[in-house]
Amino acid sequence: MNEKREIAFKDLKKKGVIEVEQFHERNNNAWDEFVSASNNGTIFHTRQFINYHPKNRFRDASLIFKKEQKYLALLPAAIEQEGESQILISHPGVSMAGPVFNDSISIKDLFGVVEALAEWTNANAISKIILTLPPQIYYSRPSNYLDFALLESGFTYLKREISSVIPLDFAEEDTLLIFSPESRRAARKAEKSGVKVYESEDFSAFYAILQKNLGMRHNVQPTHTLDELVGLKKLFPDRIKLFGAFHNDQMIAGIVIFVCNSKVALAFYISHLEEMQQVRAVNALFCEVVRWSIRNHFKFLDFGIFTVNMKPNWGLARFKESFGAQGVFRDTLVKKT
Repeated sequence: MNEKREIAFKDLKKKGVIEVEQFHERNNNAWDEFVSASNNGTIFHTRQFINYHPKNRFRDASLIFKKEQKYLALLPAAIEQEGESQILISHPGVSMAGPVFNDSISIKDLFGVVEALAEWTNANAISKIILTLPPQIYYSRPSNYLDFALLESGFTYLKREISSVIPLDFAEEDTLLIFSPESRRAARKAEKSGVKVYESEDFSAFYAILQKNLGMRHNVQPTHTLDELVGLKKLFPDRIKLFGAFHNDQMIAGIVIFVCNSKVALAFYISHLEEMQQVRAVNALFCEVVRWSIRNHFKFLDFGIFTVNMKPNWGLARFKESFGAQGVFRDTLVKKT
């Protein structure tokens, strides 16, 4: 059973109510078209992104919610085992997922989606649902309908992580003005030291920096292997960007950006050579990435979370705040069925 990416569950089909179908590969194109036109979809919701994982890594149980035979909402998800119980998680192979819906959905229909999800999990002997939602900044139009429907149907907060974001509501030439005085000086020092920042295709050089940095600081490996990162770049040539900081033609720092949707660019990986820290390449990198984000009409630059299970890393918070970032919730909700 674990060797199959698609597993068979009972679909929920009742005349006159919202229907639930399990995703099948024949739905790939329609799924991604819906995500692209949705209110809150991101690169992480697309089948193109989810399908880069090896087929035996997750037990995919993504769901399609239909009303009158038309897509109403989508949920990228997988099944995980907890003892003897099955848990539906939105999707463990991505940073954030949760139900995707369009910007005209009514609150009644979103309540219907949540109710249909509960009915589907009950019909398929699933004991728990865990959903990690994109922050509100990822919505094309503000909406708390989903949060409200989930809480009213018995979901509770499992955790509320904080992600650091910069609202890009200023002119490109004013970028340094949002930095703290210390970060502003560091960015200027990097420029005077000869640091050059530009987009690069040298993922191998960056990955070596990333591995060394994560190993030394946290004794962990990157979320993606180098092959996976390069593979994702090939899948999304315009949505995954590497910016490198170079000193004497050597990459000494880098940032990998995921273009999540038309509103938000996410700094997924940030790393530097510890022995070159004194030239302040990261400050120069952030300055250029902020400017690039403004030029490309994004509304927010997301630096990612600085909390783990709601425990803040104070040093990381201060570091991100020094570039003008403030915090927004990235919520995970849970319900026992």
